[in-house]
Amino acid sequence: MALTKSQRETTATLAAPPRRALLGSITPASRYYWLRLLLESPVVLASLFFVALIVLLAALAPLVTSYDPNFVDPAVRLQRPSSEHWFGTDTLGRDVFSRAIYGARISLLVGVVVMLGTAVLGSIIGLVAGYYHRLDTLLMRTMDGFEAFPGILLAIAIMASLGAATRNVVVALVVVFAPNVSRLMRGTTLVNKHQLYVESARAIGMRDSAILRRYVFMNSLSPLIVQCTFAVAFAILAEASLSFLGAGVPPGTPTWGNMVSEGQTYLQRAWWIAVFPGTMLFLTVLAINLVGDGLRDALDPRSRMR
Repeated sequence: MALTKSQRETTATLAAPPRRALLGSITPASRYYWLRLLLESPVVLASLFFVALIVLLAALAPLVTSYDPNFVDPAVRLQRPSSEHWFGTDTLGRDVFSRAIYGARISLLVGVVVMLGTAVLGSIIGLVAGYYHRLDTLLMRTMDGFEAFPGILLAIAIMASLGAATRNVVVALVVVFAPNVSRLMRGTTLVNKHQLYVESARAIGMRDSAILRRYVFMNSLSPLIVQCTFAVAFAILAEASLSFLGAGVPPGTPTWGNMVSEGQTYLQRAWWIAVFPGTMLFLTVLAINLVGDGLRDALDPRSRMR
């Protein structure tokens, strides 16, 4: 006796592995369908696993490493990778593995804080510019002025004015990345403020601040989340670039950029000083970008039509 379509789908769901069965229960009509689309991608799952691994290593750095990242031991300088020093030692005898793990702390911290600062500042500017026509020209032309400068040069100029410190790196990168988010939020605000639910809220006398917070901003979250994901990756890469150029975190501080900068002159003699932290930087940025791509595809309403 032939089974109906619904019976076949039920049988397939019951026979599927637990994860697939759980995802299969999330239908296109569900508000969490984007999560199913995200987790069904093997590339996204692998990227999430790698990012989680780096975050876990950074959080548990004192337990993972047995060496102080700033401990100088000239007797073991420039040693190759071994069972005692997994990533070798640098020119001062410091353990490269310890410095790379502790460097992940600063890089990830800068990336997350810059993302949060960029999201808050860019959202406020974009919402105000898109909702209030009188302020649109002033705010957007100001953002255009910041975008006229190459991002890395603007960050270097700000760092030259503020001085080398981690908090100044965060300030500089927020200023660099905020215009992109503000332009994105302005575009979504211009679309959402003409929707019927916003007109209805205005008609019943709701305040503009409540409308912006409850209706306009909440309906702009999907593109903002995707943009923030890319902002983390760009911030980590920008922090490494500033540190590499000597305009970021103070020299000697274990960051991926500083380690690559210190090891570039020893590439032929001691390649491990720059290669290992550079590889961790590359893989982390790549993984975050792949997660961002997956989020963009999953949160795109057109994906529900496929």
